[in-house]
Amino acid sequence: MKSIQKFALGLCIAVASLTGAQAAGGNAIAWDKAPVNTSDLGSLQNGAKLFVNYCLNCHSAAFMRYNRLQDIGLTNQQIKDNLLFTTDKVGDTMKANIDPKQAKEWFGAVPPDLTLVARSRSGHGGTGSDYLYTYLRTYYRDETKPTGWNNLAFPNVGMPNPLWQLQGERQPVYEDRKVKGQTEPVFVGWKQVTPGTMSPKQYDKAVGDLVNYMHWMAEPAQNNRVRLGIWVLLFLAGFTYIAWRLNTAYWKDIK
Repeated sequence: MKSIQKFALGLCIAVASLTGAQAAGGNAIAWDKAPVNTSDLGSLQNGAKLFVNYCLNCHSAAFMRYNRLQDIGLTNQQIKDNLLFTTDKVGDTMKANIDPKQAKEWFGAVPPDLTLVARSRSGHGGTGSDYLYTYLRTYYRDETKPTGWNNLAFPNVGMPNPLWQLQGERQPVYEDRKVKGQTEPVFVGWKQVTPGTMSPKQYDKAVGDLVNYMHWMAEPAQNNRVRLGIWVLLFLAGFTYIAWRLNTAYWKDIK
């Protein structure tokens, strides 16, 4: 009986922890639809460049090898010249540049691996790509936080804005509105505090490319899988017709 009670208590704690993680993980605002198109090689290549330059400093993609980027139209030489660090080889996996011990001291935890994040972060608000697209576009300055940053999609986030130089600094704008009979502040837009190197439209496009690459990275074979599936369905349709005609010819003289 005691073991059952312990199991039930542990299950309740796990569910409560999961609920809290989901509440802190992006339900504060509605997720925007990510412009995912894994057939757009230009977008994937630009996203790969952004990922290496801005994400790979702290995060790893340990299940992804550089030479797999040939699938998005890059040659080995292009990968070596533009995406590899001097000590890396084209067959290596994408490892973070930061020391995990230092990362834990600075951020309170080791930055997670991002190989499958576009799939693992899906929820009732949308796909994991929708979450990432919203998350990377809703950072704002908050001097009350240790990092100086906060996020509408992930309140009290521990990671500072990695793309702030591109986006600039912004502040959310709220309006008091009645919600279920009570007056509450409702998010209505953004106020640009300092400009970034990109315009808002250019920044949204860059984030879209980055998320598109991360969506592709979570399952690099997805395009081949879809193409193969189409051919298999066509083959089955043709074989079904042939089998039907053979069956008709076989039984036509049997009454």
